[in-house]
Amino acid sequence: MQQLITQMAEELRHKFSNDGADGAIEDALMIGIHTGGVWVAERLHQVLDIKQPLAQLDISFYRDDFSRIGMNPQVKPSQLPTSVDDAHIILVDDILHTGRTIRAALNEIFDYGRPATVTLVVLGERSGRELPIQADVVGKHIRLGEHEHIKLTGPEPLQLEVVETP
Repeated sequence: MQQLITQMAEELRHKFSNDGADGAIEDALMIGIHTGGVWVAERLHQVLDIKQPLAQLDISFYRDDFSRIGMNPQVKPSQLPTSVDDAHIILVDDILHTGRTIRAALNEIFDYGRPATVTLVVLGERSGRELPIQADVVGKHIRLGEHEHIKLTGPEPLQLEVVETP
């Protein structure tokens, strides 16, 4: 897992240096999406030596599937700066699947202001996209069978596991 995190950090550094963002990657605002995205973001934040504190986002109130799954009983408060105006944001999640979690996260971020850029980083990406959302940095592309899904367990040890669905 550490090798994957290091590879993602290098790709992110390269992306920032080549995209001509105002300022260095160390000045970016990194935001991890609860829960797995925060675990991945903590590691990336440390490797990249980002100056701003790691921000955390709980998208529970921004989800579009309340009618199917109900309200999440363990809603945690988001921890973001009061404004994200003109910030270069690195948004981190564990697994990109349908794209709905990222859509919800972007909606919440924009409630705090208008960032200059948002770079999406995910540990794993699998097929099944329902929305036109694509990660800028992907640790691992994952191919799963029809009755499988992937889960990040952690935070210690941090590992991906494939689980059979009934």
